[in-house]
Amino acid sequence: MDFNLKKLLQIDHDEVFGLDIGTSSVKMVQLSKNNSHWTVNAAGIVDIIEADEDGKTHQEINTAKAIRDSLLITGIQTPFAVCGICGPEVAVRRFKFPSLANDEIAGAALMEAKQVCPFNVDEGVVDYQVVPSNDKNNIRGVMVAATNKIINKKTHLVKNTSLNTVMMDVDGLALLNYFGEHNKFQQGQTTAILNVGNSFTNLVIMGDNGLPFVRDLSYAGRDIIKEIAKHGEYAVTESGYEKLDIRHKAPNPKLLEEACRKLVVDVTETLRYYTAQEQSAVIDKIFVCGGFALVEGFVEILNEQLPTAAVLWNPFDEMAYDESAQQIDLPEIVTKNGPALAVAAGLAMRSI
Repeated sequence: MDFNLKKLLQIDHDEVFGLDIGTSSVKMVQLSKNNSHWTVNAAGIVDIIEADEDGKTHQEINTAKAIRDSLLITGIQTPFAVCGICGPEVAVRRFKFPSLANDEIAGAALMEAKQVCPFNVDEGVVDYQVVPSNDKNNIRGVMVAATNKIINKKTHLVKNTSLNTVMMDVDGLALLNYFGEHNKFQQGQTTAILNVGNSFTNLVIMGDNGLPFVRDLSYAGRDIIKEIAKHGEYAVTESGYEKLDIRHKAPNPKLLEEACRKLVVDVTETLRYYTAQEQSAVIDKIFVCGGFALVEGFVEILNEQLPTAAVLWNPFDEMAYDESAQQIDLPEIVTKNGPALAVAAGLAMRSI
């Protein structure tokens, strides 16, 4: 599915890179396509230094520094970035309208957004895409809405680093776009991707009907680490926790399992809701990615506790590297940190 929330700059240029600005790190990926084959040109991940209690301004400065550092590491030259958004200020909903003229769909999608979105749509952006269907009496599709606040926040951060946000996308849809383009959806199968980041967990599902299902869960890596920290496993700082420790030191398996319990419940309930809505859907496997997926023992816990098998997903498996790239450590980065770069890779596949 090729879904673009909003083009922010009309330019005649096709060289872009994916920029995933999280709350704990910045991820960048640049890809190129020759015929149907994709190649990794550059990839990098840089941690954002945590701001002190006085916070917001320092956090913006630290995030901008991480973006600039990532540009230096990757050697990316183009200033045209595709950014992603997720969370409570973003809504992805499916719609089904009686047959309408093309010029009436936009108005219907806007009215639908006003009814189902948990925020004021008049202070945001609404976009939609119609999905081809054999049903001649109805129009099916996906509607996306996002607040101006979250869009302006991302574009402001990018502008401060002398880059241009040429497109905004939804993290979950970017993941599905990448999977469908590179891994290919299998006819008759339902595919689920679980992206566990620092602040949000994205659960995205693509069924045989071609309609994506996207849910952003608020329980994520930060919350798991805080639960573990309550038992003295990791030092808790004034700003929250020592976020790097868990990547370099395997947590106590029992504590990790207990801390993941809420995430397992949230994901299980969402899967049950989806299968209840789509009665013919059978999810055989969940592909797990995101920065927290790299924590030792985490995917194994999900595989044991969830009602569906869970496997670690590195989106760069079997993808070629640009042999002329100046980034010497490119193969090592995508091999070691590939799951954490999944959203950035999906964003990098967008075209303008």
